[in-house]
Amino acid sequence: MQLVCPAGNLPALQAAIDAGADAVYAGLRDQTNARAFPGLNFSDEELRRGIDHAHARGRKVYLALNTYPDSARLAQWFAAVDKAAGFGCDAIIAAEMAVLDYAARTHPRLARHLSVQGSATTAPALRYMHERFGIARAVLPRVLSIQQVERLCEVSPVPLEVFAFGSLCIMVEGRCQLSSYVTGASPNRHGVCSPAKFVRWDESTDGRRSVRLNEVLIDKFEPAEPAGYPTVCKGRFDVRGEVFHALEEPTSLNTLELLPRLAQAGVAALKIEGRQRGVAYVASVTRTWRAAIDRHAAAPDTWSVQPGWQQELSRHAEGHQTTLGPYHRHWH
Repeated sequence: MQLVCPAGNLPALQAAIDAGADAVYAGLRDQTNARAFPGLNFSDEELRRGIDHAHARGRKVYLALNTYPDSARLAQWFAAVDKAAGFGCDAIIAAEMAVLDYAARTHPRLARHLSVQGSATTAPALRYMHERFGIARAVLPRVLSIQQVERLCEVSPVPLEVFAFGSLCIMVEGRCQLSSYVTGASPNRHGVCSPAKFVRWDESTDGRRSVRLNEVLIDKFEPAEPAGYPTVCKGRFDVRGEVFHALEEPTSLNTLELLPRLAQAGVAALKIEGRQRGVAYVASVTRTWRAAIDRHAAAPDTWSVQPGWQQELSRHAEGHQTTLGPYHRHWH
């Protein structure tokens, strides 16, 4: 299985490659990608340098062009496809059909991966995207159980990539409206969930902190309580007098224990989430998953999860806790 790791900037890209990533995914400094945070992503020169660093070591670079442009801005996404082809990217990761169509017609040799934002969760959807746009791979949304992943692997016309570790999104990617509902801006259209310009932190005299998104109170924290990046889905809300994480607790997806089952199913690539995370996160998580994958490949019959692996991954998890998320459902 290929290990695909995040690169939010050039140092993170270099760290991922040096720690053992088979491929990295990156974005340009605009709204063509779904992590358009200030200070993140790549200039043209940085992208060229990153591609050179990866290719010199036999690794790959995928360019994320996974947002949904309106018709007035399509030319910007088309230009980004041209740039990916011209710079020598190994694939683009796209969701919008016009972008996929343009890439297929204009740069047929540039591999096209269907983004998780494309929301393909069924065999017919995968077949359509393969037949119409010639996708070479599809990234599955993080809402499927392991049984559903296994069944899709049996019938999919293209290799499948699944998220293995990182921030867990409970929505079907590409269809979430929460950020748009509160701020008018969404990762699907504007490249970022909970844009920083709408976030406001307030601290009281006793050290307690509250966070508002576009003046909507979404959480309060005790003085020593860790607080991650504020999103609506991970806020705490008053529901009939009880305050709790009504949608999703701050936790990270960790499928390490499922690695043998994912390999047996024929999953082509394991994806690490976290282009918004720092170099230390990227290097540590990449190194840990590289060790686990390599040990499984060498001795699948005796493979087991090493405590040190889980300890290292838990250090980088949201809320310092992990979950299998939708991969494991008791009712299945």
